[in-house]
Amino acid sequence: MKIGLSSYSLMGALRSGEMTFFDIIQWIKDSGSEHMEIVSFMGQFLDDDFVKQTNEKLAQTGMRVSAYCTGINTLAKDDLEAQMDLGFKNIDAANKLGARVMRCDLAGWNIPRDELGIDFFDRDLPALAEGARRLAQYAKQYGMAITVENHGMYVNGGERVRRLITAVGMPNYKCTLDVGNFLCVDDDPLVGVDNLLPFSAAVHFKDFYIRRNPNAVGDGFGITTPRGYLLRGAITGHGDLDVALIMQRIRDFGYDGDIAIEFEGMEDCLKGSKISLDNVRRIATM
Repeated sequence: MKIGLSSYSLMGALRSGEMTFFDIIQWIKDSGSEHMEIVSFMGQFLDDDFVKQTNEKLAQTGMRVSAYCTGINTLAKDDLEAQMDLGFKNIDAANKLGARVMRCDLAGWNIPRDELGIDFFDRDLPALAEGARRLAQYAKQYGMAITVENHGMYVNGGERVRRLITAVGMPNYKCTLDVGNFLCVDDDPLVGVDNLLPFSAAVHFKDFYIRRNPNAVGDGFGITTPRGYLLRGAITGHGDLDVALIMQRIRDFGYDGDIAIEFEGMEDCLKGSKISLDNVRRIATM
C-alpha cells in the first residue's frame, strides 16, 4: 500500500493565504507522502496554463497524482448536458495530471433532509447510474477508472454504493472507499469497509469524534447524522474510529493500492496532516 495525502487536508492553509497550491505540492512531498490526491476546487484545473504549472511542480518534486476528485450533478435534469460536459472536461484534466483514478460525486449537496431516504434513492438510481456510465465510457480512452465515493448524505452507505456500481455495470466504474464517511449516515464503518473493498480503486483514511448527546458538546461538531449523532473531524488515530482494525481488514482483504489521508479536524491543518500521516504509516506496519 502507498500512503499519501489529499490536498483537501491543507485547505485551511490555502484559504488563509498561508500557502499556494504549488506550496501544497511541495509540503506534501516534504511530508514523506508517496503520492497525493488533487481536489478540483483547490485550483483552476480546467485551465491549461494552470495544469501546465501544476505538472511542472509535480515533475520538480517527483510527486505522483494518485487520484483527482471532483463532482457533478446528474440529477439536474434541466442542466444535465452541461453537467456531463463538465465531468468530461474534468476527466481530460485528470488525465493531463497523470491521475488514473477520478472520483466524481453524482448528486448535488442541497437535497432536503426529508428526501434522503432509500425510496428517493431508488427513484434516482437510474439517472445516477446513467450519468456514471457515461463518465466511465468517456474515461475508457485514457485507461482511467471513475469512482463514486461513499460521500455526503445521499450516495453513501455500503449498500447504496454497491447498488450504484452494479447498476453501472462497467469494469472501470469502481469506488473510492472512505473509511470514515459511513458514520455520516449511521453505517457501521467495519461493515461498510467489508461491503466496498471488492469494488475499491482507492481508499480514504480519516477519523471522527462521535458524540451521542448534542446537549453535552456545544459548538464545533459540524455533522449531524440522520439519527442525531454528532461528528467532528479528528487527527487520524485520535478519534473514535478503530483505525487499526480497519487497516487490518484492508490488509487481510489484500488491497495493495493507494491510501490517501483526509484531515478535516479543528487543529492546525499542517500539524494535523503530519500527525495523521505518521499515525497511518505506523498503523499500516502493526
